[in-house]
Amino acid sequence: MRIDVLHPSFRTDARGFQYAARPATQPIARVPSALLVVVLIVVAGCSAPAASVVPSADTASTPPTRSTMPQSDFPSTVTDDEGTAVAIERRPERIVSLTPGTTEILFTIGAGDRVVATTDADDYPPEAVPLPDVGSFGSVDIEHIVSLEADLVIAGGNAYTSPDAIGTMRSVGIPVVVVYAPSVAGVLADVELIGQAVGQREEAQQLAAEMRTEIDALTDAVEDLPRPRVFYEVDASAAVFGPADDSFLAEMVRLAGGEPITSGSATSFEIQLEDLIAADPEVIVLGDAAFGVTLEQVAARPAWDVMSAVQRGAVRVADDKVITRPGPRLPQGLRSLILAIHPDARLP
Repeated sequence: MRIDVLHPSFRTDARGFQYAARPATQPIARVPSALLVVVLIVVAGCSAPAASVVPSADTASTPPTRSTMPQSDFPSTVTDDEGTAVAIERRPERIVSLTPGTTEILFTIGAGDRVVATTDADDYPPEAVPLPDVGSFGSVDIEHIVSLEADLVIAGGNAYTSPDAIGTMRSVGIPVVVVYAPSVAGVLADVELIGQAVGQREEAQQLAAEMRTEIDALTDAVEDLPRPRVFYEVDASAAVFGPADDSFLAEMVRLAGGEPITSGSATSFEIQLEDLIAADPEVIVLGDAAFGVTLEQVAARPAWDVMSAVQRGAVRVADDKVITRPGPRLPQGLRSLILAIHPDARLP
């Protein structure tokens, strides 16, 4: 598996899924050198509107609130997932998306024709693929973003987008909304937040409602099924990585009708092999199957043959990209995960 290392504590795989190898410290930000002078020169000649950014007074204890502006009501202010109030002077016409999930949301709610750039990890929908790449894991080409006259950037939280890059873009007048969904409910809230920020509020609310309805129907369908112990394998090419405690991935396994085997840590996705053996998974889901991992390879690993899942041949494949990407295809990902855990499930 190809791994891009953002920091010794964080790894991001080619799917855009970020996980911690050990408890996280402050990630190292990577911003192009000699950037600020160039950015200021370019901004002076472009039409990007100025934006004010007001940090929340108490983001630790007060949950972020969502703007209730009408779809066409600009100027407006939205509060992002980091608790920052971001002023948007007019309906954004040149949007930069710095996460694949956000790109999918923008296209689904009808704002795709206003997206002018994405990242090198964006592969869906097909219309997004030819757009310029202005970001990769841990780095942002701010000069390019400014040259595109971006009037809104939607960035990824939890250091998916460099905090220094976010600060630089804001300092030169580009509104930046940061989204980070640690839960399924957070994904649905972010759909609505993005819709508000770009002036597609009603479309976003409809999408969130449809996603919620489909997820509820799928979870209802497996409610009375047995709940096997499930290990979702993110990576095992060197160390073994699976869901952290109470993580988004662990929640998805629970919604799919399984009991997730987790790392034993809220911050690290690395699980010790002896702990995994002791947990004895009844089902192993290969999130890394797209990188060539097979049942035969798992069975051939030292000590893995003692696990119930391996002995029973219950090592299965699921569509990891839609399971771990916080976007409109999340119900499709949940369906894939359910069928990996419960192959005979009768789903709506």
